[in-house]
Amino acid sequence: MHAQKFVDSYLEAWNQADAKAVARHLARDGVYLDVPENAHRNRDELIGNLADFFRKSQHHYELIGDILANDNTIAFQYRMIPRDGKGEPIRGAAFITLHGDSAVSIRDYYDVPDAARPAGAAETVSRQAQPVKYAKSGLSESQIARYKARLDEMMGEQEAYLQPDLTLPSLAKAAGCSVNHLSQVINAGFGMSFFDWVSQFRIERAKELLADEASRDEPVLTIAFAVGFNSNSAFYSAFRKWVGQTPTQYRKAQFD
Repeated sequence: MHAQKFVDSYLEAWNQADAKAVARHLARDGVYLDVPENAHRNRDELIGNLADFFRKSQHHYELIGDILANDNTIAFQYRMIPRDGKGEPIRGAAFITLHGDSAVSIRDYYDVPDAARPAGAAETVSRQAQPVKYAKSGLSESQIARYKARLDEMMGEQEAYLQPDLTLPSLAKAAGCSVNHLSQVINAGFGMSFFDWVSQFRIERAKELLADEASRDEPVLTIAFAVGFNSNSAFYSAFRKWVGQTPTQYRKAQFD
């Protein structure tokens, strides 16, 4: 099956809140891996889990960026937007291994909203759940170190985080590695999810701009866009997470 057709069909099943239609994308012996929950589910288990999820929660699912694919693998990022307009969108990434027209495995990585985490927990659930899987993924410590050095260069010297359309697949392509390996390197090497890892660079740059006399009169939204965020709400949420203050409070403290 063509990658675009598979992804369109897969996301449409999620948008229809049709648990059976989502599960039909799995082969009969396929497995769905919910990485943040550290759960493996076959088709029947996935149907039961999703039926319960769809009863409690309604989202719109949309593709972010490009689909990366070769003969039997697909990788893409997506966004979950609450249909009631309450709460922040959730971003995720799926890595799918195909046999014919069906998936033998679907690995689903996504950020968990702060409200769903225990009070005071700064790490994402995926940070806690992924190491066991990654230990079996095949990358050696020397390979992880080499990719980390490459990523440090891309984020430090090249400032790739300033790109508002930066995605896990696009960064993997630029780094010359697979999407799955890039996820492992960021999780095992830096101890966080892709989304948190990128946002920390953006927030550090934002702190510099907010403390700079030359940009003192710049609107906060201008600074948010300048460091790579696509919305004011996402910027404020990330800033509070990493700094413990709003951008306005932080700026005020620098000049008091």
